[in-house]
Amino acid sequence: MASRMDPLSLEVVELIGTVVGRYYEEYERAAAEHSLTGAQARVLGLLSLEPMPMRRIAQKLKCEPSNVTGIVDRLEARGLVERRPDPADRRVKLAAPTPDGLTTATALRDSLNFAREPLAELSADERRVLRDLLRRMLGS
Repeated sequence: MASRMDPLSLEVVELIGTVVGRYYEEYERAAAEHSLTGAQARVLGLLSLEPMPMRRIAQKLKCEPSNVTGIVDRLEARGLVERRPDPADRRVKLAAPTPDGLTTATALRDSLNFAREPLAELSADERRVLRDLLRRMLGS
């Protein structure tokens, strides 16, 4: 029999949900300013860190590879992403940002103030504690 969540845990879960909701709202708004969908912006953001195959993008975003292919197709049509052979395995194609894609990803990242502003109010020690608690919650 499942027990009811205690009031403190319930409040924490609700606060996490509020934070996530606000983050996604701002992310969608920032993406729209660059004429991107939120999904396109997330893929571009991932690729700005390192080129990767569609399968890995799908794993990171927890979606179907066919969805990622469509997103990459649209980003490629806009000149933000290109496909190139993987130097480690020429049979595999990597999606990689173009110079315009990197510029757009940086502008997107710089325009996200929701997390930056509240986190700036926390000391470095408080941010480390928060990071460590979130990692622990995620099992990493």
